[in-house]
Amino acid sequence: MITEVIVLAGGLGTRLKSVVADLPKSLAPIAGRPFLAYLLDHAKNQGIEKFVFALGYKTELIESFVREYLPEETYSFSIETEPLGTGGAIYKACKKVSSANIIVLNADTFFGIKYPQLATLHEQRKASCTIGLKPMKDFERYGVVEIDKKNIIRGFSEKKYQSTGNINGGVYALSVGSFLQKTFPEVFSFEKDYLEKECVKGNILGLVSDAYFIDIGVPEDYNRAQHELRAHI
Repeated sequence: MITEVIVLAGGLGTRLKSVVADLPKSLAPIAGRPFLAYLLDHAKNQGIEKFVFALGYKTELIESFVREYLPEETYSFSIETEPLGTGGAIYKACKKVSSANIIVLNADTFFGIKYPQLATLHEQRKASCTIGLKPMKDFERYGVVEIDKKNIIRGFSEKKYQSTGNINGGVYALSVGSFLQKTFPEVFSFEKDYLEKECVKGNILGLVSDAYFIDIGVPEDYNRAQHELRAHI
């Protein structure tokens, strides 16, 4: 059972500026509530008790929301003074967690995967990282994650049109100790510099789930979330 999560909420939200000009993506309003509220509600429903927020852009706005939304003893902040990339943000935040294994979330993506199922696979197989994978059809915005019958991830393909495939759903179970033991540059990509390089060792797993998925990073899907998201919490 994993009860601690890192929430990656430091993004600039460049592609959303046309519809949400003055807010970080995670606070973009969805049907009258900040998007982050939906993520936190889902996480709590999945047994999460502690949150570490990896912050960079408009930090004070997210801090203010979190302080109002969560009990004081359940959260902490990991703040970047300069952008560290997804990998650098996770690495810095991992130094604030107290658990051997954690969940990592992207704060501009909602994926309704069951965290206990992800945690069980991850812990039983002693994986370095286990990725929540979403099956998709007719897409080109995401790369495909190649997975074998034993749930071992064998590779990642570049973004291009695909008629069908599994994509990275932006939810991970991560072994903190094995991750922190590795040497990375201060600024690095979790996806490119960790997942893609580490998967050749056969210790990165995937769990496929057809749960609801939406990425609000572009205006079209942000607008779609206004009508869909509430029904999936």
